[in-house]
Amino acid sequence: NSLFKVHPSVSEALENQKPVVALESTIITHGMPYPHNLSTAKEVEAIVKTNGATPATVAVLEGRVHVGLSEQELQFLASTSTSLKVSRRDLPYVLSKSLSGGTTVSATMIAAHRAGIPVFVTGGVGGVHRGGQTTMDVSADLTELGRTPITVVSAGVKSILDIGRTLEYLETQGVCVATFGKTKDFPAFFSPQSGFTSPYNVANAEEAAELIITALSLGLESGLLIAVPISEEQAAIGQHIEDAIQTALSEVREKGITGRNVTPFILQRINALTRGKSLEANISLIYNNAKVGSQIACALTKLKQGKKTTSPSQPKRSDLKSHPRTIVIGGINVDFIAKGKQERLLFGQTNPGSVYQSFGGVGRNIADCLTRLGEHPLFISAIGNDTHADSVLSYCRHMNTTAVARIPEQRTATYCAVITEEGELSLGLGDMDIHQQVTKQYVSHTNCCGRQYLITLKISTIDYVCSIARKHAVPVWYEPTDPDKACNPFLSDSWKSLTYISPNLAELLAMNRTLGFNTPAEEPTLLEDVLNTAMTLCHPLLEHLLCVVVTLGPHGVLLFGKSESGTVYLQSRNHHLGARLCAIHYPALPVSSEEIVNVSGAGDSLAAGIMAGILQERDTDTCVRMGLLAARLSLGSHDPVAPSLSMETINPERMRSHCCPQGTVHWSC
Repeated sequence: NSLFKVHPSVSEALENQKPVVALESTIITHGMPYPHNLSTAKEVEAIVKTNGATPATVAVLEGRVHVGLSEQELQFLASTSTSLKVSRRDLPYVLSKSLSGGTTVSATMIAAHRAGIPVFVTGGVGGVHRGGQTTMDVSADLTELGRTPITVVSAGVKSILDIGRTLEYLETQGVCVATFGKTKDFPAFFSPQSGFTSPYNVANAEEAAELIITALSLGLESGLLIAVPISEEQAAIGQHIEDAIQTALSEVREKGITGRNVTPFILQRINALTRGKSLEANISLIYNNAKVGSQIACALTKLKQGKKTTSPSQPKRSDLKSHPRTIVIGGINVDFIAKGKQERLLFGQTNPGSVYQSFGGVGRNIADCLTRLGEHPLFISAIGNDTHADSVLSYCRHMNTTAVARIPEQRTATYCAVITEEGELSLGLGDMDIHQQVTKQYVSHTNCCGRQYLITLKISTIDYVCSIARKHAVPVWYEPTDPDKACNPFLSDSWKSLTYISPNLAELLAMNRTLGFNTPAEEPTLLEDVLNTAMTLCHPLLEHLLCVVVTLGPHGVLLFGKSESGTVYLQSRNHHLGARLCAIHYPALPVSSEEIVNVSGAGDSLAAGIMAGILQERDTDTCVRMGLLAARLSLGSHDPVAPSLSMETINPERMRSHCCPQGTVHWSC
């Protein structure tokens, strides 16, 4: 959103599933003098690139969190003397006042997690200060490690801290700590050994990646700390630096220095007492951490790609296009489906039935369906920072979810549907406030104008998407989600830039009412009346739209658009001069009530099947048959989109050998 900015190089790497390493910036603003801070920052980024990853230095500039910095921004951050030290507690104030500063470990973890970067490299993390059992002076880095699932690669904790109590505190926070190397010796920043041991060790980057992916798969909210010992060459001066630390600590007590001023003072005094040797060692360990962290990030990316299933319904991540031609903008929900076991549900009391969980949301369902049919769209949505979010991402791992924002302090959307024994929706309840986080500003970070198709379901972004459609001639499919929201695009002229819409009859009525057209007071029920009403309502919309796809539930689907030779155009706005308006009704494929398990994704599967046919440049009849068969598969699945859905299961050639109802031209002019 407007408070976060991701550098193009970082967003491109994330979108293409390439390794990215987050870097903090207090080491630039408060850890080293200028120009050492600038040269060190540039060299760290260079090391990350050399080892195969993209660097993402995090900082706050003029009230906005930047994930990835330009050279000019690095120069500004290194040279200015007014930069603040920004931790978790400081973020709201610094951003609200449009100030600038370097992000600490905790603030950088927040930004990295929000951007979707799992690995973060720093020098050392904060901890329990010496005497902390009395002063309660404990770094926010530790609590952040306990609640944000980011892997932090550091040289242990800063050597000026109480290392034993820091490790105890990390255990209390549920943070997995592992030393990188052959031993469990926990490093003390300038020294490879602190006298304490880590609970575990990882011998190499591959073992570290296995540890990370296992923690992510468990859905734990806590982070990991990978402690990397300093190189043996620089460790030789460790004892000299430790003596300087003791001297500096005595000066802190004598001068009465407290709080956040302690660390910068001690580091400056150590540098002076060691005549620059501590700064040299500090820079060396940061370089080493950057190298190790980059190797871990690369191993993690490789491991994620290797673990992708290769079944027809779940394609490999490596098959995903680096620049998908289709974008789906919409919601993602955790669904709880309750199906009654008796003919009539009795409200106000408990009814016998079955309850199960699945993952839905109209946007997610359509993106899922298109992915299973070989299109691999980029899906733009938002989820919270909770256990539901981890489950959703795991379930959707076959999809391109790199543009799904994870919002701290928000709940992932949930939806509860109560359906009858016949499978009809009786009542639905939704907690979907997080969908409002999918704003124009967030969507604008994606290069929408470079796509061939856009599919949108979010009212908050429809005006922006339509402006892109007008400017760059990008086809847009608008799938309304309920009658109340369906009319929103029609409150202005935005709808005139749409290409396709796929309302049900109630939503089509709402659209017409918004435009001031006469509409029947009640929805018709007889099929003939339903078709006549739908055709009348579609007619005025086709002055600007290419095609209206009216979903009719058990009655099938009605296509209304320009026609020649008895078929509706779906592929192009370049109509022949003699084309006429035409409505074609396709009956639904027969499904018994016993076969119906879940109705929540059938309409979405119908629309997505037609979309896939259009994207594959198939004829109109084939597009609709693909949609109808996709809908039938999903009706019989506990999941909104049937996991068995693939181009094989709705193969157009195989469908022609089955009894697929033919479309009937009901009206033309």
